[in-house]
Amino acid sequence: MNLKLYLKEKKEAVDGFLRDYIASRKNRRACPADLCDAMGYALMAGGKRIRPILSIAAHEAVGGTSDSILPVASSLELIHTYSLIHDDLPAMDNDDFRRNKPTTHRVFGEAAAILAGDALLTDAFNIISHAEAPAGILINVIRELSHACGPEGLVGGQSLDLVLEGTKAAKSDVEYIHTHKTGALIRASVRIGALMADTSPAGLACLTEYGEKIGLAFQIIDDILDVTGTIEELGKSTGADDARGKNTYPSAFGLKESREIAERLVNDAVRAVENLNKKAEPLSEIARYILSRRN
Repeated sequence: MNLKLYLKEKKEAVDGFLRDYIASRKNRRACPADLCDAMGYALMAGGKRIRPILSIAAHEAVGGTSDSILPVASSLELIHTYSLIHDDLPAMDNDDFRRNKPTTHRVFGEAAAILAGDALLTDAFNIISHAEAPAGILINVIRELSHACGPEGLVGGQSLDLVLEGTKAAKSDVEYIHTHKTGALIRASVRIGALMADTSPAGLACLTEYGEKIGLAFQIIDDILDVTGTIEELGKSTGADDARGKNTYPSAFGLKESREIAERLVNDAVRAVENLNKKAEPLSEIARYILSRRN
């Protein structure tokens, strides 16, 4: 398959939905103009839309055809963007650039950035609640997403990341941080695609394993790129993890072993979906792409 074309087509669909979402907020004056501007700035600043695309690909892999997957999948980008806005704040990672642009708080101020993140997170669930799908399925999706984003997921991982900053964390703690701060939302993205297709328990199990493996692999590669990449490639400062005393896979395992772990995870992810039909091919190719990415 042509992965580049697949990613392009899905990204365009997601971007189109997100543009319409921001426009609807402005056109209906549904929120103050400054808040809408901050939300739109962060949401449309770029990005590969990996989480929505994974959700769509998982949906298709188990035979899903419903158009309602697009708004649900796109809502994942609102949550991802909220997490980036807050992650960049001075109280967190204090980053000045994201995707080759000044971070949201640098442009709009800290208070506006916090509120923009809050608004995006909340609106994600609003979008899901209006999707055209059976109520039982949407409740399962909301339950999945709230678990992935809360204290047992993204927020919990971020919390431990901050608590252990500047210390030499145990390898098990580094794995916890990565599987929760980053991996939980990626795992949920894949599972949500399957849930929206009302797939079988066997299909959901395959995709759950896939999501867990690539979720961790994605963050390990991100850690590696912070050491080996350039600011031009990444669109943000490099070497920041080491400067802040962050606990990363390279700091805990070394670069060589970190790369080997990521390779094993990707291979396991590909094997997890090999028994699904040919429609799962995009998932396999995305896993390999994650391993080879440079930004």
